[in-house]
Amino acid sequence: MFGWGSVRPETFMSEYFYIALLILVVVMMFNVMIFVHELGHFLAARWRGLQVDRFQIWFGKPIWKKTINGVQYGLGWIPAGGFVALPQMAAMESIEGDNLDGKPLPPVSPLDKIIVAFAGPLFSLLLAVVAALAVWGLGKPQDAIKSNVVGGLVAESPALGILEPGDKILEVDGEPVKWFAGRVFDDITTRIMLTEGDEVTFTIERDGEVKEVTTGFIIRDTPIYKRRALPQVGMAPSRPALVFKFSDSETPGPAELAGMKVGDEIIAVNGEEIFGPQHVSMILRENDWKEATFTVKRGEEKLDLKITPLKPLSDFYDNPLIGIVWDPASGFSTEILHPNPWEQISESLRMMAMTIKTISSPSSNVGIDQLAGPVGIGRTKYLLLQQPDGWLRVLAFFVLFNVNLAVLNMLPLPVLDGGHIVMAIYEWVRGKPLPSRFLEVIQTAFALLLMGFMLFITTKDIGDEVPDKEKKGDRKIVWPKVAQGPALPAPADSE
Repeated sequence: MFGWGSVRPETFMSEYFYIALLILVVVMMFNVMIFVHELGHFLAARWRGLQVDRFQIWFGKPIWKKTINGVQYGLGWIPAGGFVALPQMAAMESIEGDNLDGKPLPPVSPLDKIIVAFAGPLFSLLLAVVAALAVWGLGKPQDAIKSNVVGGLVAESPALGILEPGDKILEVDGEPVKWFAGRVFDDITTRIMLTEGDEVTFTIERDGEVKEVTTGFIIRDTPIYKRRALPQVGMAPSRPALVFKFSDSETPGPAELAGMKVGDEIIAVNGEEIFGPQHVSMILRENDWKEATFTVKRGEEKLDLKITPLKPLSDFYDNPLIGIVWDPASGFSTEILHPNPWEQISESLRMMAMTIKTISSPSSNVGIDQLAGPVGIGRTKYLLLQQPDGWLRVLAFFVLFNVNLAVLNMLPLPVLDGGHIVMAIYEWVRGKPLPSRFLEVIQTAFALLLMGFMLFITTKDIGDEVPDKEKKGDRKIVWPKVAQGPALPAPADSE
């Protein structure tokens, strides 16, 4: 599905051109964010009378450059940021190049350095506010699974036997939750991801009684070139068990043979109320593959169907199968919200604080490898653009990313704007500048560390796109030649 509403790109341009256009939009958005951030430094430096040597988007040797009024403007070949070369700030010759005219320059005050350094994050935040105003007016799609009821558990999952279908989850690790996914700070999925240590504690309501239960979780193994998987307890949310279609196979499966139709909703199996598709599989496993009675709702009608699950001739699948593909949209909702700019900025700041706290905690199961680099962020924007209301989604993401850019640059680390501010304050207190050679070594070392970190994250961005190796067995479903269950009636016009 493409992000331009119901209009398919083939109606006015080739699909390849459309994809190229999306990629161009993503690249341009990156450049706009970097340009505005560096423009803040540039304008502040001009205002405070500092010399500006270069204004460059992206790092590395320029693939394009032009000098205007003594300032060299350029585009580097390493797509990982940008800079304004200010030789009167902390020395960065090894990264930004030497002073263009080679003349000695008068020192600038610590206050001027603080103003110039702070201007970049300030402009990023202002850009986020402008985008937030647009989101306020145009709207922001929110995808959610609003149920907080357990709909089923995966076979051999850590929570099996501890949580039960129908349990209402009230808290995760003492934090109140309302939805399964979509609320970021108070949804079940996020809270499980943020759990620390080796266990997750759920506060649940079961049969009118509130109680606490504790379960472990699994983190599946991933290749070294991929990101670590996130914690999972093997739980699915409650949602209607709707038949979307029947499994692709050489012969009909048990459900189709029994007379089940697309659009049917399974509301009970063997008299037990169903809370979701995974619950159906649980009951069939517990029933030891024997014949089960499915109570199906079809429009206003309810009917019982006798179905015996069959095991396909493949070991790729773990669950008893009856040949049904469940409706992927069941239980999933999207609505257009209009949060005001303050709500958007404060939520982005809260997300940023949560991210920093999580990845810096020694007991966290989320590390720096979970962060996204330019490739990962670009891919996210590209995928958002292809979804319904894609432009609105990217605009909302634009707010979040600019707030992140502002906050990250205010961290008190050399090379970053926060580091410049800390060194300027230290110079102010000390009463004289730090040795230029010392500053250059520190700045260069941290710049190389930053580039190495970006390279590490980028390998994860790319590695995540490498398909996983198939489990042994064939994905294709092959039912036994003699299918169990009643045969389908022959069409009336058949011989």
